[in-house]
Amino acid sequence: MKKDVVVLAAVTTVSTVVAAVLLVRQWKRRSEQRWRHAQRILRKFARECATPVPKLWQIVDDLVAQMHAGLTSTQSTLQMFPSCLPSLPNGDEKGLFYGINLRGTNFIIVQARLGGRDAPMSRIGGRSEPISDLYRQEIPIPPNIIEASSQELFDWITVELGKFISMHSEGLQGGEKNLGFTVSPTIAEVAASKETAITWKDSLLGDAAGNKLLNEINSAMEKHSVDKRVFALVDDTIGVLAGGRYYSKESVAAVTLGMGTNAAYIESAQSVVKWPDQTPKPEEIAINTQWGNFRSSHLPITEFDTLLDAESSYPGSQIFEKLISGTYLGETVRRVLLKMAQESALFGDIVPPKLAIPYTLRSPDMAAMHQDTSEDYEIIDEKLGEIFEITNSTTMARELVAEICDVVAERGARLVGAGIIGIVKKLDRLSNRISIITVEGGVYEHYRVFRNYLHSSVWEMLGDELSDNVIIEHSHGGSGASSIYIAASQP
Repeated sequence: MKKDVVVLAAVTTVSTVVAAVLLVRQWKRRSEQRWRHAQRILRKFARECATPVPKLWQIVDDLVAQMHAGLTSTQSTLQMFPSCLPSLPNGDEKGLFYGINLRGTNFIIVQARLGGRDAPMSRIGGRSEPISDLYRQEIPIPPNIIEASSQELFDWITVELGKFISMHSEGLQGGEKNLGFTVSPTIAEVAASKETAITWKDSLLGDAAGNKLLNEINSAMEKHSVDKRVFALVDDTIGVLAGGRYYSKESVAAVTLGMGTNAAYIESAQSVVKWPDQTPKPEEIAINTQWGNFRSSHLPITEFDTLLDAESSYPGSQIFEKLISGTYLGETVRRVLLKMAQESALFGDIVPPKLAIPYTLRSPDMAAMHQDTSEDYEIIDEKLGEIFEITNSTTMARELVAEICDVVAERGARLVGAGIIGIVKKLDRLSNRISIITVEGGVYEHYRVFRNYLHSSVWEMLGDELSDNVIIEHSHGGSGASSIYIAASQP
């Protein structure tokens, strides 16, 4: 009897061990299957995001065609707004200038003294600039002012401007009378309604809506005894272009690459058909392309981009922007991670709830994860916990996160490179002229890998012979400084 009990116990133990081994094998097999599925999702996504040079040139040709169409008609995804500025800087402008950069929920006031292109240089942001007495203040706009009328907004801004001038000069009459006023693309995104956003965009043309806003701004200056005058409302990208022009005659285009994106360039007057009848035409005209709305059948669109667009505030519009700007880069990564979490249990059997919340992954956090060089991806681990409350990620999963960031960033950067080459090609300067492109915005300035991909894409497309003809450089003076160059350029 005792022997039978021993045998039974042994058999039971063996059975338990076998069952445990089988469970472990089954768990390993299921884990391997899930991991292979996650890798299949990544490979498919990477294939659909690929931007080989021939595809980039197809995008370039489509962009050039739509630029031509936008200058002469409305049959284009590019609006190609001509700026109403009578002139751009030439580098000889000197004086103490003030500018305002109106953004979505805040604005920046800037003061700077320009000494001319050949003036002694000052060190600003680690670079030598012919600027001194630079002061900058970012001021949040209260919610009640954002929702108020444009006249109330300008009254409030003018009061803050008066305080700023008093703080940095003697009285409200300090500096030149011209005040630069630039509007960033994000102002339209936080406008109270779509109609308001359209009014802001159209007002940059110098039409009736723009004249109304100009009158309101200048009335506010007079009302509050601020001795400044605004001559034009200007898109911030035009201001970046003006800043580039101050430094070099070969500066022919500008790109803003932050939460939103846009491009502007200098066009010859004979090519511009859309121009106010009563306004004298300058020889060169700054064109606001509104390139965020560019569309092409050759753009590498994935299922994630299609869903992002469908669920956005403006489905079917701003397609190019949704592939390259800071607002959407992190969101695309989040959507890929969510699919992997749902279909391959990348972060465990339970999908992390916060991973399903749109726009929680901002581009600065994406950049930090992408540029994580630690052995076990410690920064990615930290960001996953901080943003999505994911605390159980494996090293392999974190490596996958870095690879997804790389795919999204490389695609976006190479598309920007194609856009830049498209503008230079439209100007017929690829083979015979130096062209300087000024770039402003946090994605370009702070996302090192993105910036490197952008520069390398231009070299890859143009080769050794022509790549030196396109020079991409960071904007001058820092955030908001574009308004200073607009002030300096006005008579």
